[in-house]
Amino acid sequence: MESTASTASTASTNSLASVTIEVADLEAARRFYAAFGVDRHIRLRESEAHSTGFRGFTLALTVSGPATVDAFLGAAVNAGATVLKPAAKSLWGYGGVVQAPDGTICKVATSAKKDTGPATREIDEVVLLLGVEDVKASRQYYVSRGLTVARSFGGKYAEFAADGADPVKLALYKRRGLAKDLGVPTDGTGSHRVVLGSTAGAFSDPDGFAWEAATRLDTASPGESAAS
Repeated sequence: MESTASTASTASTNSLASVTIEVADLEAARRFYAAFGVDRHIRLRESEAHSTGFRGFTLALTVSGPATVDAFLGAAVNAGATVLKPAAKSLWGYGGVVQAPDGTICKVATSAKKDTGPATREIDEVVLLLGVEDVKASRQYYVSRGLTVARSFGGKYAEFAADGADPVKLALYKRRGLAKDLGVPTDGTGSHRVVLGSTAGAFSDPDGFAWEAATRLDTASPGESAAS
């Protein structure tokens, strides 16, 4: 395995400015993500685009401890999510996976194996993790689009630098490995049902993930809103 790249010392010329999840029922999705506690990190858009199976991405939440993991997962289930992997200890910490009513898969985890305080509603970090066929090729593609690599583990994982205004980090993982980690089959067809906001214009990556020019949440078009 290659060594981890050092954290970027300069700001990206391009970065992930927003994450828009496409849903069939906008109002129901707004209620779910507010109850789950991630409404300020994402935006929502109505869409009837065809999609089956694994959509190739997950929202990964990092929190302070096991009790907080359980609190977030419990809130998701109470709001209608399905458990894909019950919360459990692992070599890396403690976490679990749920699937929102709209089909989005969310992982909540902590590196801590013991609680140092009561559960909170605080999220330390949100990462949009894309499952790609070739991590090295996709990493290079994004570098060519102006993103800066913050951390990289060879062909296994890559994470990009974010400026202080970015609510969500972008990372790449092998699609097959991501599906296995989430507890779902690898196959999927149709739309990814997620659109990434770019500070440097619209494009589509080698795995078909769509990027659009970033726009302010308060100027969202009809059929699109912040998840609040």
